Amino acid sequence: MKLRITHAERVVDKESGITKGELVAFYDQVSELLLPHLKGRPVSLVRAPEGVGGELFFQKHAGQNELPGVKLLDPALDPGHDPLLQIDSAQGLLSAAQMNVIELHTWNATSNAIGKPDRMTFDLDPGEGVEWSKMQDAAMLVRALLTELGLPAFLKTSGGKGLHVVVPILRRYGWDAVKGFSQAAVQHLAQTIPERFVAKSGPRNRVGKIFVDYLRNGVGATTVSAWSARSRPGLGVSVPLDWDELAELKSASQWTVRNIGERIAIGNKPWAAMEKSRKGLGAAMKTLGYAPPD
Repeated sequence: MKLRITHAERVVDKESGITKGELVAFYDQVSELLLPHLKGRPVSLVRAPEGVGGELFFQKHAGQNELPGVKLLDPALDPGHDPLLQIDSAQGLLSAAQMNVIELHTWNATSNAIGKPDRMTFDLDPGEGVEWSKMQDAAMLVRALLTELGLPAFLKTSGGKGLHVVVPILRRYGWDAVKGFSQAAVQHLAQTIPERFVAKSGPRNRVGKIFVDYLRNGVGATTVSAWSARSRPGLGVSVPLDWDELAELKSASQWTVRNIGERIAIGNKPWAAMEKSRKGLGAAMKTLGYAPPD
């Protein structure tokens, strides 16, 4: 689609030299892969008017529609705030990029059923001194626990330092129950393998260890979308992976705005089975010994 790009020559990332024009072209290139992850979900936008390393603005709401193609949702979905945002079209995606948006983060629920999440996200966040091989092992251990609980697990790079394990679930529980269960799962990991995992956030708590962030599963919390760029040096991209690819993965930012072309043909194939893999959490809650709130 045609879009007038202002200041296309402006460098967004000093490390790579990537310009605003290149970033918009990247979002045009991946739009067909990215839009299925955005459609129908509230989205938060990370704007970087001064580029990577400058001040970031995290935008969840808007009082008026300043971005063509970006929907303003019913204010009743998030009472007491301006409307939430949603991007369902390439026009919305590219107009966001034109307005200095680098990252797109989505909720774990769709706008039409906002009270009941349809997925859980476990964000593996390495502390200082954690080698990449330990991250690969950690992802496999998280997957093993989920498999033991009878739950499916899908993998993606974060585009930064971590890995994301995504669990598609049936919409049967509210936010508190889903977040509580994900916290119980992480606490189980930390108790079972304390030399690898911690269940508390904060840099001090995870030196040499991995915090599996379950806080992404709370109401209003978001996680960077698959195929979103990251506002970090090099402009890494969050990319869906097949579990068989994990052993050969070199880093969480292996794919970037510059080299994403080599991944386009694979696209969303690693997540092709996600919709039909959805499971209810009831049996897993019993296995883990977690009682959801009434």
